[in-house]
Amino acid sequence: MRPDDYKYSESHEWIKYNEKKKEATVGITDYAVKQLADLVHIDLPKVGDNIEQGAPFGEIESVKTVADLVSPLTGKIIEVNKEVGGDLDTLKEEPFEDGWLIKIKPSDPAELESLMTKKEYEEFLEASEEDKEDKDDKKDEDVDEDDFV
Repeated sequence: MRPDDYKYSESHEWIKYNEKKKEATVGITDYAVKQLADLVHIDLPKVGDNIEQGAPFGEIESVKTVADLVSPLTGKIIEVNKEVGGDLDTLKEEPFEDGWLIKIKPSDPAELESLMTKKEYEEFLEASEEDKEDKDDKKDEDVDEDDFV
């Protein structure tokens, strides 16, 4: 179940912002974990690294692909979840809690406004699935039976 109070990015990262501490915890969504399927490796940045909104901060590898982890915010890495690197099952089983990846001290908390709410993210996923289905239908329409003769 996706938490209501988190923010979400189009690249399927989630953000839990702690207003009091002025820090953001970042992970990948259940949707991303499901799409990647059999996870085999994750490469995370070091504490102290600076990251930019929209730029890769690491990679996650599954049996079928390697995907960039894209930073939802600009800032400095203040903590890295080393547990996830050693046990990817945590990420698969609890992507929104123990499966967090990094904590960031955002340099511009206003960037949070560019991210989606839970409702917006779920609508984004629905629209993405509809686009995919439309493309699949279009591919089927483009197939001419004469091509198989």
